[in-house]
Amino acid sequence: MKKFNDFIEKHYQKIAFILMLAIFVNTCGNPNKITNKRLDSLTEQIDSLKSITVTHKDLQIEGLKSEKRMIQGTDRKMLDVQRQTQIENQIDSLEKNNH
Repeated sequence: MKKFNDFIEKHYQKIAFILMLAIFVNTCGNPNKITNKRLDSLTEQIDSLKSITVTHKDLQIEGLKSEKRMIQGTDRKMLDVQRQTQIENQIDSLEKNNH
């Protein structure tokens, strides 16, 4: 065991360099199968999104919903309650016109 420890102490830098080089060559030379599968699934998702069309009304509705969530996340009360009511009315009217 002492001989082994002496060998490691004497040559640990060389051993570490060789191991790092082997790992580098192994990871760079072999494309990762998981990455390829993930890219394929992402490509399929992107292709499925091409059929979705977003209208101006959809953007307005989502913007109003976002504003409402922001108002609900703050502590102010009186003016925000009135604005939330206005937002809900605008969203309802846009959704009625959209369908």
